Amino acid sequence: MSAVATGVPSELRHPRHKTELFTAFTWLALQGFGGVLAVAQRELVERLRWLNKEQFVELLSLSQVLPGPNIINLALMFGDRHFGWRGAAVAVGGLLAAPLVIVLVLAALYAHFSSVPQVAGALRGMGAVAAGLVLATALKLAPTLRRNAMGLWPCVAIAIASALAIGWLRWPLAWVVLGLGAAGYAWAWYRLSRETSLTR
Repeated sequence: MSAVATGVPSELRHPRHKTELFTAFTWLALQGFGGVLAVAQRELVERLRWLNKEQFVELLSLSQVLPGPNIINLALMFGDRHFGWRGAAVAVGGLLAAPLVIVLVLAALYAHFSSVPQVAGALRGMGAVAAGLVLATALKLAPTLRRNAMGLWPCVAIAIASALAIGWLRWPLAWVVLGLGAAGYAWAWYRLSRETSLTR
């Protein structure tokens, strides 16, 4: 009986060589119009099984607090984990090479057809799709909060506070990350140190 049928998660795999890594990130990027992170979760966790949900959330969390685009940071860390700096370069190369060509072609076409009302409407529709992809990814990864060191409800409280601070109060992202991130770090440290002292 398969691991999927029994409900037991199958063993994680890993990229066998740098060509496979490059191909996977190229395919990931080609699917990612308007929401690469959503596709990254589906490809790396569900299809390829190179990461489990918890590992993906850890990499994603770190990639979001580092400077630069989230998915680039994630690709760098994942590639480096398996093949060192060469793997990091290969993963980022796979992520950027084909989309760069496509974006240059689309930019040229947009410059020519930007005044067409249907083009503007299509771009607004793509924005709605992108928002839906991000929301769907968040809902898929939400169950990992139960095993977070902070506990479920502090995670939910910080997520709501972040959404309100950025979306409603329009506070600068950097200050929200520093403030709520520091609070979350302090609470997780307290919980982990308390658990460690109780097990001694």
